[in-house]
Amino acid sequence: MDNLGSNFIKDVMIKDLESGKHDKIITRFPPEPNGYLHIGHAKSIIINFGLADEFNGKTNLRFDDTNPLKEDVEYVNSIKEDVKWLGFEWDDLFFASDYFEEMYKRAVLLIKKGLAYVDDLTADEIREYRGTLTSPGKESPYRVRSVEENLDLFERMRNGEFANGQKVLRAKIDMKSPNINLRDPVIYRIAHATHHNTGDKWCIYPMYAFAHPLEDAIEDVTHSICTVEFEDQRPLYNWVVEQCEMDSKPQQIEFGRLNVTNTVMSKRKLKQLVDEGFVDGWDDPRMPTISGMRRKGFTPESIRNFVRETGVSKGSGAVDSQMLEHFVREDLKLKSPRTMGILNPLKVVITNYPEGQIELLDAEINPEVPEMGTRKIPFSREIYIEKDDFMENPPAKYFRLFPGNEVRLKNAYFIKCEEVIKDVNGEVIELRCTYDPLTKSGTGFTGRKVKGTIHWVEATNSVPAEFRLYEPLILDKTEDENDAEEGKTFLDNVNPESLVVLQGFVEPNMRESRPHDKFQFFRHGYFNVDPKHTTVDKLVFNRIVSLKSSFKL
Repeated sequence: MDNLGSNFIKDVMIKDLESGKHDKIITRFPPEPNGYLHIGHAKSIIINFGLADEFNGKTNLRFDDTNPLKEDVEYVNSIKEDVKWLGFEWDDLFFASDYFEEMYKRAVLLIKKGLAYVDDLTADEIREYRGTLTSPGKESPYRVRSVEENLDLFERMRNGEFANGQKVLRAKIDMKSPNINLRDPVIYRIAHATHHNTGDKWCIYPMYAFAHPLEDAIEDVTHSICTVEFEDQRPLYNWVVEQCEMDSKPQQIEFGRLNVTNTVMSKRKLKQLVDEGFVDGWDDPRMPTISGMRRKGFTPESIRNFVRETGVSKGSGAVDSQMLEHFVREDLKLKSPRTMGILNPLKVVITNYPEGQIELLDAEINPEVPEMGTRKIPFSREIYIEKDDFMENPPAKYFRLFPGNEVRLKNAYFIKCEEVIKDVNGEVIELRCTYDPLTKSGTGFTGRKVKGTIHWVEATNSVPAEFRLYEPLILDKTEDENDAEEGKTFLDNVNPESLVVLQGFVEPNMRESRPHDKFQFFRHGYFNVDPKHTTVDKLVFNRIVSLKSSFKL
């Protein structure tokens, strides 16, 4: 697996191993199953699994399923698939819900130590009492409840005697702390809801900030790697581990999260795009979800290489989305067969080519990889070319097809436009051309030269295909910039032209293509056979990326 290079987290691990603090590195990837994973999660997966692999350690996959109102087994299954597709295998599979009984006991321990209490304040009152970054909080009137009363109320909470929101359990720390996270945070709330893993066994659920450090400690995680937004919660993380008297003492380390231009990186916002019909599901190729990128045609190697290049640091600046596209081009250019597809067809009849004759021409499968061999392309009197490759009244320096001009057909012959056929509305519907049989590609023809080469597909044997061309779903703004604009949401920057669907043709050798087969279409870019819409009778291709970019590493 790919090496992540030098970074500050690796330095900590090296020091801990050399000092004898740990004899084995144990990490975990702990997603909440409340949505599909996106490219930001890919960075966390690659860091956690990658660093553990480098030190011959282990990585657990753990589902932080402490909120039954938002979680679903659909998300559990999708996350497992994504981790495996990226090329990683977890050592152990856990659920936070596996530890609910142990977490309850640790909460009872805090109550007995006088470090937790049942509070009757409403959520709004708790928020008001908490104070601000510049003003201290004030103590709840229920903070002085006795240990005995708190134990009784907490047990009754568990037994289902109270309604949602009627009571919570809070840690008793310091309402004047400059760190708001330490101002008596809520550690348990009531939720009468069926849990995907535990059913109706529980009606109280631990909060993430309480559950997460306990999960790490129970699993003997050595380094709890998370993104920088959790840095302010590290003192609470350490407090929970210490005051709950956990034997294992994991260390939380934060890295800068991955932000990509023109990309939404919030599961809440991605769910909104799905729920409101802006996309056709979590795996829509315009989505930055791992499943969406897989369906579009990205390879796991390209994503791993991209993450490795972005590095591991504390910074969270936005990375140009073209950088991600660069890595998929680099990966596909030596793997993908070359072929020709006509996305917007215009029929051409070669009037001096023998009627009924079909000629098989040779073409390299991938010129950069000669060992991939050659393919046969049928050629006949009728072909399709791109409408964009013809202009009736071209500007200067236009080297493609126009009346009286001659071009080379890729891997075939020179043709010359002799006549333009139009419909009743004046639209060009067909070209009549002639060909020169002496100009066959590969014969060493050294006569006259032409400046333009265009691609084509033989008409009578061609395979109908649908082509889906994608542009960024979100225009020109980072997620934070969208939120900062007064009165606007990220939905105001959804690109209405993020998907263009075209009907065209591909070479007959493409007929047996299967979902996720990848090709480079001459001049158009890299394409992936869509697994969702392709059927026995219809090929659908998603464009992964165009052929070229101005991006430089």
